[in-house]
Amino acid sequence: MKPIKITLYRWAGSWGPFKVNIPCGECTLTKDILQDTFNTELTGIPIELEVKDWLSHWWEPLKLKAWHAPIIIVEDKVISEGEALNRGVLVQAVIAQVAKRDEIKGNVVFGKATCPFCIKAKAALDAAGVEYTYHDVVKDSAALYRMIPEVKAIIGEKTPVTVPQIWIDGKYIGGFDNLTKTMNTDAKIGS
Repeated sequence: MKPIKITLYRWAGSWGPFKVNIPCGECTLTKDILQDTFNTELTGIPIELEVKDWLSHWWEPLKLKAWHAPIIIVEDKVISEGEALNRGVLVQAVIAQVAKRDEIKGNVVFGKATCPFCIKAKAALDAAGVEYTYHDVVKDSAALYRMIPEVKAIIGEKTPVTVPQIWIDGKYIGGFDNLTKTMNTDAKIGS
């Protein structure tokens, strides 16, 4: 997958007679948040980070109507400006780009530990000998932000998304009831 391009414009640089010698604290904090988020919630996702000095490149983010550093742009969308970065906003923006580029493949279950239907779905797949990847959307925000747009693209923007959400062989199944119907009618599952 092609890397997701992220640009940080920090309060630094020079333009004409103007020069900023000491980068702002929130810009430095934002860079630290970026790096930590890449190593935790976004680990394994290819990301290309470019750090630019705002004063030396002020016209670039201005084209996107952003002017107050620190400015974070994911691909061509401004996701934050003028304050330290909210990592949840970053994760959501990056995962939205991943979802555009990469289909869900294989057998995948999105769920949460306290959901009885998630527990039943996992038990049914286990009993059928089906290997799957499980993502807890409460504990893993990247999984949550991946699941929601994928499901809403299928069920509609206004329909609430519940768990579990299941894919078998890369094909969207839906929830536990649909899994049960699929398992009863499709001899391939579990064989």
